[in-house]
Amino acid sequence: MGQGTLLLPPALPYRAELRLTHLTGTLVLSVFTAVLGFFQYGYSLGVINAPQKVIEAHYSRVLGIVPPDRHATGAAGEDGTVPIPGTEPWGTTAGTLASPADTSGDLAASPHVLTMYWSLSVSMFAVGGMVSSFTVGWIGDRLGRVKAMLVVNVLSITGNLLMGLAKFGPSHMLIIAGRAVTGLYCGLSSGLVPMYVSEVSPTALRGALGTLHQLAIVTGILISQVLGLDFLLGNDEMWPLLLGLSGVAALLQFFLLLLCPESPRYLYIKLGKVEEAKKSLKRLRGNCDPMKEIAEMEKEKQEAASEKKVSIRQLFTSSKYRQAVIVALMVQISQQFSGINAIFYYSTNIFERAGVDQPVYATIGVGVVNTVFTVISVFLVEKAGRRSLFLAGLMGMLISAMAMTVGLVLLSQFTWMSYVSMVAIFLFVIFFEVGPGPIPWFIVAELFSQGPRPAAIAVAGFCNWACNFIVGMCFQYIADLCGPYVFVIFAALLLVFFLFAYFKVPETKGKSFEEIAAVFRRKKFPAKAMIELEDLRGSEEA
Repeated sequence: MGQGTLLLPPALPYRAELRLTHLTGTLVLSVFTAVLGFFQYGYSLGVINAPQKVIEAHYSRVLGIVPPDRHATGAAGEDGTVPIPGTEPWGTTAGTLASPADTSGDLAASPHVLTMYWSLSVSMFAVGGMVSSFTVGWIGDRLGRVKAMLVVNVLSITGNLLMGLAKFGPSHMLIIAGRAVTGLYCGLSSGLVPMYVSEVSPTALRGALGTLHQLAIVTGILISQVLGLDFLLGNDEMWPLLLGLSGVAALLQFFLLLLCPESPRYLYIKLGKVEEAKKSLKRLRGNCDPMKEIAEMEKEKQEAASEKKVSIRQLFTSSKYRQAVIVALMVQISQQFSGINAIFYYSTNIFERAGVDQPVYATIGVGVVNTVFTVISVFLVEKAGRRSLFLAGLMGMLISAMAMTVGLVLLSQFTWMSYVSMVAIFLFVIFFEVGPGPIPWFIVAELFSQGPRPAAIAVAGFCNWACNFIVGMCFQYIADLCGPYVFVIFAALLLVFFLFAYFKVPETKGKSFEEIAAVFRRKKFPAKAMIELEDLRGSEEA
């Protein structure tokens, strides 16, 4: 590749030195500040799960579905709780909303009304993300990466205020509106953050720093689950504060962004500000010579200028990008339709159906496992490669989904099957965090050069959020319809995703954006051929 060969990931001794010298305080601050956006995303995903019964009981009182004095910890049942639709063990008929003997037709329909409002409360978060994801490229180019992240924090603060003040108005509408506005923020953030992190990271650290997106998500989920315990904030008095608490992270991110340098790639390639790009690189890299990265940016700028600006329409109509677009969309679809959000949104419900006595603590256990294995994936992703981890994760999730199904189906015959279901859920989450969780967030930015990257990230983000919405809106209904066989659907999808990844997803570890783009310019270039080429090149370097 001529001059480009100088920019290939170096041999191991130099890479070890590169990791030490390039991990500067400014780089750590910049990446930490950026991924606070993903922390808010994770918090919003997990916070709605633990207080489900409390919030649904509040909805019931506000909507007049049950008498006003019936609380989530009132006297509706022998155990002092109001049963919620869909929380009964599979194979039983108990668990529908209790009603007096003189139940009217309206009250008889109340479980469906509750299910509808609850599904909207969960899924409107994804609707907001879908709507805003298409504007990621425009706002990122118009304002710059750092200023864009500053501005969109206003949406996060607004959405969290709406939810925090839910008791002072029609709570169901304020929560749905707050979740939608927060989703608008997360849709923008989920595009801007990977764009910024990939552009400020050195090639040797790009994968490891890219997995921090997922680490921030699972940390947000875990903290929301812990705070959602009924003796903390997950009770009838404190749940509005629980829902609106991620606004604190938004304020922290706002002030820290004032200290972060702009992306040098954006300054050089988009604005043509060479000296400012060099200053930004020196802040991010310390005393390292920035000229090698400047040379890489110059080459990328020339390529971007030659291909002009790529619109979303051109992204789909040009054969030049077709293979990369298909891969980018499929990794997003596989992340969401793997079934993981069904676990995140409804894990407490699933543990109840599996016969667990204290399901909320089991859900927190999932969050802990989630976080630990995300940390492990940070170290694995640069050693094992993106493609290998992605494939291993999909296959492990497929096996776990089948085991979970067996455990739930046979639960009525063998009580010990509840342990099988629990272990399967934990393994499902572990394998998700090995590959399908973190990799889609940053691989899209790796697949495209500067020209098509904003449009590609916008399309991939919309696809991710659309799938998120479908799962959040439909899972409760599908679970009620399919019973314990619901995860068979996800198992079938996981098999499809595994086969696609095996034949189509290339390895991007340690490659510059230009190298990866060059692979897709070769029509019908198989993923395995790219791995063989990497091995061949590695042996030549050795």
